Amino acid sequence: MGKERKKLTLAQGCAAFIALYLIAAIALYFIAGDQFKYKKSTESIINTEATTPVGELQKGNFVEQTFIANTDTIDNISLKFATYARQNTGTVRVQLLVDSNKEILMDHQLDVAQLIDNSFVILKAEKPSNSVKGKILRLSISSETGSPGNAVTLWYNDRTSDPDQELIINGQPAPGVLCFTTEGSTVLLFGKYYFAIIIAIGLLLTLYCLWLIRCQKTGKKSVGLNVLNAFGRYGFLLKQLVSRDFKTKYKRSVLGILWSFLNPLLTMIVQYIVFSTIFKTNIPNFAVYLLVGIIFFNFFAEATSMGLMAIVGNSSLITKVYIPKYIFPVSKVLSSAINLLISMVPLIIMVLVTSVKITKAILLLPFSIICTIIFCIGMSFILSSAMVYFRDTQFLWNIISMLWMYATPIFYPESILPQQLMPLFKLNPLYHFIRFSREIILAGVSPEPQAYLFCIIASIVPFVLGVVVFKKAQDRFVLKI
Repeated sequence: MGKERKKLTLAQGCAAFIALYLIAAIALYFIAGDQFKYKKSTESIINTEATTPVGELQKGNFVEQTFIANTDTIDNISLKFATYARQNTGTVRVQLLVDSNKEILMDHQLDVAQLIDNSFVILKAEKPSNSVKGKILRLSISSETGSPGNAVTLWYNDRTSDPDQELIINGQPAPGVLCFTTEGSTVLLFGKYYFAIIIAIGLLLTLYCLWLIRCQKTGKKSVGLNVLNAFGRYGFLLKQLVSRDFKTKYKRSVLGILWSFLNPLLTMIVQYIVFSTIFKTNIPNFAVYLLVGIIFFNFFAEATSMGLMAIVGNSSLITKVYIPKYIFPVSKVLSSAINLLISMVPLIIMVLVTSVKITKAILLLPFSIICTIIFCIGMSFILSSAMVYFRDTQFLWNIISMLWMYATPIFYPESILPQQLMPLFKLNPLYHFIRFSREIILAGVSPEPQAYLFCIIASIVPFVLGVVVFKKAQDRFVLKI
């Protein structure tokens, strides 16, 4: 009867896990929105050097510019108008069409009285125009109200020629290219096949869950079952260790848990004063930008410093009673994770104080937090193993963590990093976790799909490496501690 209940519990747990996975996957798709469907392209057309006006856009006059779209969508077009330094009246019509079938992609009526002399006007597409890449598009500008002395004009460059672009002024081909820019997006295959990918992964997870249930029924060994049984057997001990570490940290402290609020805030205030007044940083919303970096790096520094001493600090317990040794580094990181979660409160307060708009993307923050925790567990496995065999590890790690802080964009912008060294900086896992969190908090949107992949790789690779190192080293811990 007991076995039957245990089997049912595993089946229920697997069913709940699959259901949670599907709910999270569907929610992620709708929270991410267009970030999973499109990527802003860096290959948009830019022709901005103005040399010659096309002449007054009077009634019956028109200007057309053909070009080949190099993005899947056209999000907006910018045109440079001149008003002859006078106040004109009337309207100008701007259309964007597919040259082959005359499909209208954009249609705007501009009030010429609102145009500023020699300035660009940005015309946004009402909805993305899919699948225009490689097609010839025609930009048409005309006026039904312009009259001599009461009309605007466009600029073009008569010194530039492009075989893929044709300029037509009042029906006649003209040498040169209209002064205009386009911005577009590329359709992401990940977004296009998102649900197919999710279903495929869901099927694999379902098959694995069925395999676990079968292994439990037949008595076969399985890594997954061993992990579940270990957490079931030692879950209470893990909770007690986490609780002990958290309480010990603030023992006999007057302010106690308030230090989890004050520490990141005080650090942020000092660095904010230094970098915003002395070094004159121009990062938008610098206070929030800085606080995000401080919170994540402080957690990393605290978790790894505590994890480093996890085995050596519990030597008396390890040598007397059999306890899975991995419990100790995990408990250190999880106790630090409590401080990380508490530190999110002052972050949210700072977001509200600085009037940063909170969007639904904030719901993605747990993803970067979980990835950071997994990464820190992996690092703690490595450091705690090294500490057993080489006691100078703690002093060496203090130096490494300091260098790590300066190698992470915490108080300086990414833009100052040398482009040729960016691949090296991107090997830093904290770079991806902090960048992901800043994107959803400051920009209010989901990062691009590859940012999720980078975060997963940056957390799983150190974790797996840490497990391998710890597993090989743990059998000799008793002899060394």
